[in-house]
Amino acid sequence: MPSSLLSQDIMYLPGVGPQRKKMLSQELGIETFGDLLEYYPYKYIDRSKIYSVHELTGDMPFVQVVGRILSFETFDMGPRKERDVAHFTDGTAILDLVWFKFGKQAKTKYKIGKEYVVFGKPAVFNNRIQIAHPDIEEMGLDDNTPSSIVNAQLKMKPYYNTTEKMKKGGFTSRSVERLVKTLLEKLKDPLPETIPDFIAAPLHLMGRDQALRTLHSPASAQELEKARVRMKFEELFFVQLNILRYASDQRRKYGGYRFPRIGQLFNTFYSHNLPFQLTGAQKRVMHEIRDDVNSGRQMNRLLQGDVGSGKTLVALMAMLIALDNGYQACMMAPTEILAEQHLQTITDFLRGMDIRVELLTGIVKGKRRQQVLDALATGEVQILVGTHAIIEDTVQFARLGMVIIDEQHRFGVAQRAKLWNKSLSPSGEDRRGLLPHVLVMTATPIPRTLAMTLYGDLDVSVIDELPPGRKPIQTTHVFDSRMTSLYEGIRRQIHQGRQVYIVFPLIQESEKSDLKNLEQGFEVLCEAFPEFRLSKVHGKMKPKDKEEEMQRFVSGETQILVATTVIEVGVNVPNASVMVILDAQRFGLSQLHQLRGRVGRGADQSFCILVTPYKLSEDTRKRIDIMCDTNDGFRIAEADLKLRGPGDLEGTQQSGMAFDLKIANIARDGQIVQMARDEAQKVIDDDPQCQSSKYQMLWQHLKEIRKDNINWGVIS
Repeated sequence: MPSSLLSQDIMYLPGVGPQRKKMLSQELGIETFGDLLEYYPYKYIDRSKIYSVHELTGDMPFVQVVGRILSFETFDMGPRKERDVAHFTDGTAILDLVWFKFGKQAKTKYKIGKEYVVFGKPAVFNNRIQIAHPDIEEMGLDDNTPSSIVNAQLKMKPYYNTTEKMKKGGFTSRSVERLVKTLLEKLKDPLPETIPDFIAAPLHLMGRDQALRTLHSPASAQELEKARVRMKFEELFFVQLNILRYASDQRRKYGGYRFPRIGQLFNTFYSHNLPFQLTGAQKRVMHEIRDDVNSGRQMNRLLQGDVGSGKTLVALMAMLIALDNGYQACMMAPTEILAEQHLQTITDFLRGMDIRVELLTGIVKGKRRQQVLDALATGEVQILVGTHAIIEDTVQFARLGMVIIDEQHRFGVAQRAKLWNKSLSPSGEDRRGLLPHVLVMTATPIPRTLAMTLYGDLDVSVIDELPPGRKPIQTTHVFDSRMTSLYEGIRRQIHQGRQVYIVFPLIQESEKSDLKNLEQGFEVLCEAFPEFRLSKVHGKMKPKDKEEEMQRFVSGETQILVATTVIEVGVNVPNASVMVILDAQRFGLSQLHQLRGRVGRGADQSFCILVTPYKLSEDTRKRIDIMCDTNDGFRIAEADLKLRGPGDLEGTQQSGMAFDLKIANIARDGQIVQMARDEAQKVIDDDPQCQSSKYQMLWQHLKEIRKDNINWGVIS
């Protein structure tokens, strides 16, 4: 059977052996025949056109010629260097085929007088046309073969990614192509199907066997596209099926505490403490949350909102509903700075109300920590704000009913599950199978197709309005040759009583040169602004020193904060109205947007200045233009996804997106994601317990891929 053949060790494929097996395994992660079959080409070149040698010029793209080698010649290039040349002709002119490496192997491999197809990029050297390191293959046809058959043989050539280490060992794309060809010849029987015909046929999907063979050896661009759609759908369908199966399982096994009351605490807050009228978007989200917590189901909701859109206020109101129904609530943040900031915000919001709010982070130690833990267990602490410290075994709540998680990409499903089991069951109360409600907040707007895959088990709410009185941030692009006028602008803002962030691109804390740039830059700025006080913050500082510097800025003692991206998340200084980002070309779109979100938090007009050198790549110009054109985080996230792909998106790697998409691309395949989601939902609706014989093919395949290569447990 092909399925057992596909699980065979790649070492036993003719042409591999122990050495190549080691290379394939270490460099490409290919261990079995099946892995090789799913190692898809990254591009194809249509090779149906054959040129005459006399047509070739030095400014042409890749071309293909057919002819014979006349002779070989070696040129001495200095100490231990030489250039090997084969003189090649098709009868119309002479072409030089050149090797700077592996020339000796070429002389051994290619025979004078034999017909070859040569493919490569022509160039001119010493007034002669040449192709360096050409791709050469035997024609395999006789002199009388019509050109139409030659064209059919050479239609679409696949190219496979290989690493530098492989290339040094002479293991090229062509080598991978040969191995795949050997494997496909070995697979005599059709490959087993994974998607039943009643799903595939209405969607006009190509069969799996045909699709896989076509991907490695397409006859035409049209056939190739059909094969791609089929395999992309399969990949995305099983991702969606697993996510929906998990969510359905959760809903079936567990309910959520019912919160029917909107009581005194909520109403007092709404009537007396609300700092401003809720926006329409905030009201809509509150209705969705109220429906969830009164439904008897566990709420699992993702709250998306741009920086400054009022997510924390909505989260607090959700917590107050839990308190009114006799339950506790907690809010978990990814960093101590952010946790402390949430504590401050919540305490300010609740001023004058009799609600006990406490902090639990790594810096809460000893006797103080024990007091907080004891008060949690008795129910005296009604709202707990903290970091990962909340999920430690020693932390127990009396009745935890509402969990708020900020910046979801730091917390996977397993960590959320730990929070669900934090309640001590009071005697006489039957709460089996009931779980606290979960509201996950993210300030990184996530395009819909990505949210469907990363957060597929969560319902999604969006706050897409800014609170009243907030003015859109004005973003401008300035070249680094104009720093003097930029400094003048900064000076004017500070004289008006505002504060300023200046950000250096310390992308990785290990980059010493960046740290040096920041240190030197700080000195330059101190000289440029002798009349003002400056703070400095970066990731290499001790937490205590960092906190002191931040506090100096927050309190207004310093007017300029010189920092790295450590201020990207969570710093809230309403008086800061200018964000200057130096070397903005080194930041991704979502990172630029997050940094910009540090200003614009008060009623004053705020500004974001992106400083770059004059010379920029096409992609960078696009990024800068998008930032200047819009403040809409969702538009920016969509653009980021298209420009960089999902793997680079801020937070995606931490999110638990632990499956590797081999052929689908969430950025470009949005329609297929939606189609896969719809079909997976139909299956779950029809067979929620995954037991129907009608879908056994699907459940069996899902089981196999979960076992093989996907850490599904952390997907969320």
